[in-house]
Amino acid sequence: MTLPRQRGLTEQAATTAIDTACRLLRLPSIRSEFADIADRAAKDQMTYRGFLAELLMAECDDRARRRSERRIKAAGFPREKSLRTFDFDANPNIDPATINTLASCEWIKKSQPLCLIGDSGTGKSHMLIALGTEAAMKGYRVRYTLATKLVNELVEAADEKQLNKTIARYGRVDLLCIDELGYMELDRHGAELLFQVLTEREEKNSVAIASNESFGGWTKTFTDPRLCAAIVDRLTFNGTIIETGTDSYRLASTRARAEHAEAG
Repeated sequence: MTLPRQRGLTEQAATTAIDTACRLLRLPSIRSEFADIADRAAKDQMTYRGFLAELLMAECDDRARRRSERRIKAAGFPREKSLRTFDFDANPNIDPATINTLASCEWIKKSQPLCLIGDSGTGKSHMLIALGTEAAMKGYRVRYTLATKLVNELVEAADEKQLNKTIARYGRVDLLCIDELGYMELDRHGAELLFQVLTEREEKNSVAIASNESFGGWTKTFTDPRLCAAIVDRLTFNGTIIETGTDSYRLASTRARAEHAEAG
């Protein structure tokens, strides 16, 4: 389709031509925001270059936002969590400065691991999802999974002769977030398959895990002591370990709300 090029278009004709051109060029943000930006440009007496810059930046910003949304969706997070909504006052074990440093994602750039260790309700999963979301927003490919779900997928892939393909898929993402590691015992076969994924990623891509067990208790999950030691080594070498403690701030928050309601 060729658009007619004329001089002296009426405002209505120009608006129609712009709308058509934006559709053809796939510029949805310019199409939707053009009128407002044009009115603002006239009011602020922008130069032609300034007006064009405003239009193009609006399109670039919106495309960046949509890419972030796609990466966050592709990560498979079970719910939305952000660093902004985390209550650091409720859990003094978690240092805000350390988390802010992690939010820069330099550790992902360096392919380093992260371990969040603590009891239920201490903020491990919140922090895991929030840091994973920060990484996705900064352009990294992220994948979230529960430990048992990952192992079950690997076992099925092995049965279907698709193991190498599945391990390669998990190996490609920049950050693999494994939640609830240590909640259930894994048989030797499942533990070995998980070890293969960790080995595939070692010093190439980052792994972040959340576990309710200290490393000393991981022998309950990985019953082979040598394999357990090897997995701990993969997940801690050059990495960051954050101990979120034993006091459930989630339970404390629930109790506080109940007491407030009773007092009211």
